Amino acid sequence: MDKNPLFFGFGYKGSFLKTFVANKPDKYNNPTISEHIFYPSVGLNLNHKIFTKLELQTYFLRNQFELFLFDGKTTNGWRGAYLDKFPAGGWAVEDGTLAIAKTDGRESRNAGDIVTDGEFSNFDLTFEFRLTEGANSGLKYFVVEHQPKPAGSAFGLEYQVLDDDKHPDAKMGRDGNRTVGSLYDLKPAQSKQAKPIGEWNQGRVLVSGSHVEHWLNGKKVLDYKRGGEDFRKLVAMSKYATPAYNANGRFGEAPKGHILLQDHGDKVSFRDIKIKELRTQ
Repeated sequence: MDKNPLFFGFGYKGSFLKTFVANKPDKYNNPTISEHIFYPSVGLNLNHKIFTKLELQTYFLRNQFELFLFDGKTTNGWRGAYLDKFPAGGWAVEDGTLAIAKTDGRESRNAGDIVTDGEFSNFDLTFEFRLTEGANSGLKYFVVEHQPKPAGSAFGLEYQVLDDDKHPDAKMGRDGNRTVGSLYDLKPAQSKQAKPIGEWNQGRVLVSGSHVEHWLNGKKVLDYKRGGEDFRKLVAMSKYATPAYNANGRFGEAPKGHILLQDHGDKVSFRDIKIKELRTQ
């Protein structure tokens, strides 16, 4: 097998794990399966068949496989927000992590945010993040790249990633709704237990229909009904009430969107980013 394969992701179900996109593209630039792959739990045999990246992603998600959105080695599957390629600098793969470099603390003004190639609607997303002292970042979901491009980060619902003790944003907003694990500027995380700065935390966002949950280190810290009356009241009391956030429909209520990692000018690292599509009832 080629030492530098065209990587798309991993899929696993139960305890069986195997890479499922290999190296050489066909004449239409579609990746080919160049390694025999067999998933005994579902009887799936993909041997030298040709798929587009989108077809592969759709197949594995719809069949309840969990996909790694970051392979630990490359930036494949990601691009800059509002760009058709990955940022030239600022973001780097370091020892199996995807890290944003420290700059000046401004929101999305240096390397810029990055988004997944794919869009998601009902999903179970887990990721690990490691903060440096005083750092600010975030993971957004249901991100849609509306025009005109905003001056800061692309619009979407945000799982806050923050050093609560040293970053001033933790004291802003209402009732702690800008602290780590919170639905940023909307709803605070409750009874959370974040790890010390420099250690790895695990975040989780679960979306099933309109029901959404945030988890931190194995414990649910909030839930809400996206698009519900209470949710819209929270939006009306937040920075998202302004017309710019609602010019293309109500804020936070897009039917699907990208996953985004935020450049807020502080060094933050991410790893083990994986997603599983959920079937709606």
